[in-house]
Amino acid sequence: MFSSLQIVRAKKAVVSNASMWDTLGLLPPDAVPRSYQDQVKATPQCDSFMHLHLGFDTECVKEDLGIHHIVVNDWDKGVDGEQNVVLISVPSVLSEGLAPPGKHILHAYTPGTEPFGLWDGLDRKSAAYRSLKEERSEVMWKAVELALGPKFSREKCDVKLVGTPLTHKRFLRRNRGTYGPAIKAGEATFPGQATPVPQLFCCGDSTFPGIGVPAVAASGAIVANTLVSVAQHSELLDAVGI
Repeated sequence: MFSSLQIVRAKKAVVSNASMWDTLGLLPPDAVPRSYQDQVKATPQCDSFMHLHLGFDTECVKEDLGIHHIVVNDWDKGVDGEQNVVLISVPSVLSEGLAPPGKHILHAYTPGTEPFGLWDGLDRKSAAYRSLKEERSEVMWKAVELALGPKFSREKCDVKLVGTPLTHKRFLRRNRGTYGPAIKAGEATFPGQATPVPQLFCCGDSTFPGIGVPAVAASGAIVANTLVSVAQHSELLDAVGI
C-alpha cells in the first residue's frame, strides 16, 4: 500500500474511477477549465443509500429462502420513492462457502433514495447520529423480517451492521454519498472518458454508458481500448481465440 508521501508517475495516462465530483476535487483548480468545473458542479446527483449487513443461523429462516427479495411499501410511490423499496440479497443461499457452516449472510439496502441532507454535518460518534441510524434503518429490518419469515429474529443475528450515507461517503469516497449522476435518458447523456486535462481519463458511473456494474465495467474497457493500439487489440483477440 502506498503512503501519502509516495508519488507514482504515469508514463502514458492517468485514469480516475472516482466520481466526477471527487475527481474534480483531486485536481488543482488552475489545471481545469472553468467551463468544465461549472459543468461538473451543475450535474445533479442521485440520493444515497441505507445499508443493512447481517449474519445469522440458517435455521432462523424459512427453508425455501430465495437469494433475491424486493419489498415495496407503496406501489404508487415507485422505485425512487424515499424508503419505499428495499432490495435484499442472501448470496449464501447460492454459494454456501460465502458464510461459515450453518450461517447465512444478507445485504439489504434502499436503492439510492436516502437524502444526504438528513445526515450532512452529523458527528458519526454522536447520540443524534446513532438515533437517526436506528430510525432510518427500521424500514430495512421490517423488509428483512417480511422476506425471511417468522423464524427470523433480529435479536438472534450474530452480525448486525448498518450503513448510512456518511458510511457510503467515508468508505467508498463518494461525494455526499451519492449513487451517481442523476442524468435522465432522453434529456442528457453521460460524458465520455476523455477530460480537458491532457492524458487524464475517467471511467466509472460518472461516464458513458452510465450507472451499474455492467455499465461501469464497459466504461473501463472503453478507456483500456483508448490507450492501446489497434495492433494490440488484434493480439488480444488472437490470444482469446476470437
